[in-house]
Amino acid sequence: MDRSKKQYRAETNKEKVLDNISGHDALFILKALAKEDRSIAKRIEEIALEYLRDIDVENVASQVYYALEGIEVEDLWEQSGSMRYGYVEPSERAWEMFEEALEPFTSELNKYLDLSLDNEAKNYCMGILKGINRFGKESTSQFKDWAEDAPDEFFERVLDDWKKGCKTPEHIQEMEDFIKRGLGN
Repeated sequence: MDRSKKQYRAETNKEKVLDNISGHDALFILKALAKEDRSIAKRIEEIALEYLRDIDVENVASQVYYALEGIEVEDLWEQSGSMRYGYVEPSERAWEMFEEALEPFTSELNKYLDLSLDNEAKNYCMGILKGINRFGKESTSQFKDWAEDAPDEFFERVLDDWKKGCKTPEHIQEMEDFIKRGLGN
């Protein structure tokens, strides 16, 4: 193989690096760049905030709804009843599965609260609440029958947790108005 072909292959492989690094690798690289150059760090923060501020209530609501709707009743049946080490109450396991499905969303909400992105936290919370409400009203899944009160209970829990973290009275009022108006429906 002549020199130009080797050089071309090396350049082509370098171009593929960004497409093939993992999220963990990307985070490590970003942190290293930010540590080396304050102007790059500032730009990374700007881009991150731009990304984090782009919250679509309807999109979040759909994601929550489909996460809950995606819980299979067969999984509940496999994980409850008589088990090797005793008995697992199906309705209790259903509540746990409901909470597990919501966990990525509540973690994301807490991230917004921790970053003091109050408006974004409010909008994200609105999406979670709207998704839970939609599941409670529209879902016909068999799973829902095992966790009948879960939508109302978790709606209140998410709302209460958000209110505890919210530092802006206007946002709390906006949320109460949003709920009174039927969650934007």
